[in-house]
Amino acid sequence: MAFASQGDTAEKQISFTEIGDGLYAFTAEGDPNSGVIIGDDSVMIVEAQATPRLAQKVIDCVRSVTEKPISHVVLTHYHAVRVLGASAFDADQIIMSDAARGMVVERGQEDWDSEFQRFPRLFEGHESIPGLTWPTTTFSDSMTVYLGKRKVEIKQIGRAHTAGDSVIWVPDSQTMFTGDIVEYHSACYCGDGHFEEWGSTLDAVKAYDPQSIAPGRGDALIGRDMVDAALANTRDFVDSTYNAVKPIAAKGGTLKEAWDAVRAACDPKFKDYAIYEHCLPFNVARAYDEARGIVHPRIWTAERDLEMWAQLQG
Repeated sequence: MAFASQGDTAEKQISFTEIGDGLYAFTAEGDPNSGVIIGDDSVMIVEAQATPRLAQKVIDCVRSVTEKPISHVVLTHYHAVRVLGASAFDADQIIMSDAARGMVVERGQEDWDSEFQRFPRLFEGHESIPGLTWPTTTFSDSMTVYLGKRKVEIKQIGRAHTAGDSVIWVPDSQTMFTGDIVEYHSACYCGDGHFEEWGSTLDAVKAYDPQSIAPGRGDALIGRDMVDAALANTRDFVDSTYNAVKPIAAKGGTLKEAWDAVRAACDPKFKDYAIYEHCLPFNVARAYDEARGIVHPRIWTAERDLEMWAQLQG
């Protein structure tokens, strides 16, 4: 058996939704989302897509609403499917947290090789990727960018999807771009996640009282009801996965037993979610590690992916 994502070859339907004044979410049926923030004189992009070819689809959507130049690209974390298209935007500034940059140093190439093997469709046109994406600008806690008068706050409010996660908050519209901390009708990819801390990071998102959110995957969340539903749903997904694995790990059970427990807990609720089957093996492996005290997620390599998959088939 191959990874579910290797057989996922159908082109996805793109939506470009206004979620606030001059704020847009680029979504594509569970593929990685991007965000657009239009300022007085220029545009900030949130998330760069997996390749310059895919990034061009975002640029085409931007050009349908504004001719202003793209000045900033903010990357909420280091994953290849989020960052390797950055060169297409030709922005002066590429912004990441210090922690996210550290993860590019530590595991950027391995992550690229691993994701490339797992998700070939997202890397069509990969020949045009110039190499790893490095930020021009990093921050340790938070930073503020003014796009003319428009204030944009980029912050780390807790670990969740990775150790380097950032959110982007636009106070004039009470709108947040969360990256993969929040998903909507899409599985959370937890292979580099922090299960124990994810819930408190969701609480920190909620504390801003966002009126709309561009999540990492899935439809744009407009209005408090939809925001709250997505936060509750994301929490349920992460907790259901981890709570199924913890007792197995505590009694020294196998990875395969953890997998069976997660399937029993999560299939009834989440089986129809985008990328569910793709995420599941990585989520179980990471939950199993964390439950056994491995706080710093182990690096995924193309070899480790296949080794883990073999264990789960056993």
